[in-house]
Amino acid sequence: MSVSLILFLIVAAIAVVTALGMLFSRNAVYCALYLILNFASVAVLYLVLNAPFIAVAQVTVYAGAIMVLFLFVIMLLGAESTGRQLDTTRPWWFQPLPLFLGAVLMAETIVILLTQLNGSFPATTNPPAGFGDPHSIGQLLFSNYLLPFEATSILLLVAMIGAIVLTRSEKK
Repeated sequence: MSVSLILFLIVAAIAVVTALGMLFSRNAVYCALYLILNFASVAVLYLVLNAPFIAVAQVTVYAGAIMVLFLFVIMLLGAESTGRQLDTTRPWWFQPLPLFLGAVLMAETIVILLTQLNGSFPATTNPPAGFGDPHSIGQLLFSNYLLPFEATSILLLVAMIGAIVLTRSEKK
């Protein structure tokens, strides 16, 4: 086993543990802190994959700017405790649907792992020179992918407004 594979497995395990910590934490601030740790571990995974620009962008944009904004909104609204309770008003088909989708995801993962272990994945090649540098990413992002880039910014804005609406308390 190579050093990069061992590092990848360790950091991937940290990413999974922090994601689970984020899902099962009842305190919104702790959820946000777990998410920051998850973003940092994903940035390390990018470094292992020789993508330093994406790693720096991951830390700067997500773990830096967006998470500071999330923490600010959580603290501003006083929504530290999530107060999750079971919702019994859901339709009957809501319960089996996540289980089915989880089973489909697990089956896909097993097929991919078995395919990789059999060695039937195509051989990888080294990327061309200049692949992944800031100039080529910016050129591609603002020419071919301008609409998805703008749609992502609108999606993030709507998610932030949705978080504010869901966490605000009723004024009496």
